[in-house]
Amino acid sequence: MKAYFVKTPQWIKHLFNKQIWSFETDQKILYLTFDDGPIPEVTPWVLKQLSKYNAKATFFCIGDNIKKHPKIYNQLIEENHKIGNHTFSHLNGWKTSCNNYLKDIKKAGGLIKSRLFRPPYGKISPKQANALRKEGFSIIMWDVLSADFDNSISNEKCFNNVINNTNDGSIIVFHDSIKAQSRLKYVFPKVLEYYTKQGYVFEAINFSKK
Repeated sequence: MKAYFVKTPQWIKHLFNKQIWSFETDQKILYLTFDDGPIPEVTPWVLKQLSKYNAKATFFCIGDNIKKHPKIYNQLIEENHKIGNHTFSHLNGWKTSCNNYLKDIKKAGGLIKSRLFRPPYGKISPKQANALRKEGFSIIMWDVLSADFDNSISNEKCFNNVINNTNDGSIIVFHDSIKAQSRLKYVFPKVLEYYTKQGYVFEAINFSKK
C-alpha cells in the first residue's frame, strides 16, 4: 500500500498555506468533494445519494471524461453542484513540466468554466501552483482523505477514515471512479446518514471562499 495521510497534518497546511485545505467555521458544515469523474458507472449514483439528503458537493472533473460523458457533466451543473478543474488528462504535476501541465489544465478549461483547481494525486509543484494562482485559480486540497481509491483497505476502514478525522469545515475527498466504486458505494451513504443525524449540512465550495 502506498503511503498517504488520511488527515492532512498541520505542518503541511502551514507549509503550503496558499492552498485551501479546510474552512474555518463554528457551524456544522462539511464540504464533500469528488475527483476523477464524471463517469456513467458512478457519478449518477453519487448524485442520487446527494439528492436524498439535499446535499451539495464539489466535483473536480477530468476534461477527457467530460468530453466522453457530457450529459452527466451537465447534470452536475443542473443539480447545482460546483465544478472544479482536475486537468484534462489526470496529470501528475511532479512528473510533468510546468508548461505541459498548464496546457493540459487550459485544455480542460475549454470545458470547465471554473477557477477551482485540484491537482491529481495532490501533486503540484510550487512553480505550477504560482502560475495557476496568477491566472486566478484557487487550489483546493483537502483535510480528510477517505482513501476509497485504496484496494488494500476494507469498507469499514474507509468509513472510519472519514468519521474519525472530520471536523467542522473539513474538505473531504471521495472519488467517482471505477477504482473507488466498491468502497464508495458502501461508505458514502453511511457518511451522509451519520453526519445528517448529527445536524450537519453539506455545502459546495464557493468560488468566493478564500
